[in-house]
Amino acid sequence: QVSLVESGGGAVQDGGSLTLTCTASGVNLDGSLMGWFRQGTGTEREEVAGVWNSGERQYYADSVKGRFTISQDNAKNQVILQMTNLKPEDTDIYYCAGDLDWPQNVDPLRLDTSDFHLWGQGTQVTVSS
Repeated sequence: QVSLVESGGGAVQDGGSLTLTCTASGVNLDGSLMGWFRQGTGTEREEVAGVWNSGERQYYADSVKGRFTISQDNAKNQVILQMTNLKPEDTDIYYCAGDLDWPQNVDPLRLDTSDFHLWGQGTQVTVSS
């Protein structure tokens, strides 16, 4: 059974840090486009960060540049999102997603939810002021 499972969410104070991990089962993430998205109540799911070309290339939404780092551990079949200097506006449910058919050496202009066909169940991140 193919699945993505997120872990590492929680509650921190303004300026704190968290590391989210997405672990894949039943599928090899190497060579895929993997992304993190977030969504709050009543809002659309928005892009956060993406990684592709076996972890060599990354993309970040403007709102998280300089604070979040995405990486891929192909040996563990995981995608990691390190989040630092967290702000209350980062409070959301964070989702891991995968596009297993993304072509190599093609850079996405942005992360579009319609490109991703494999999704995790989400993990809550809460940042208090």
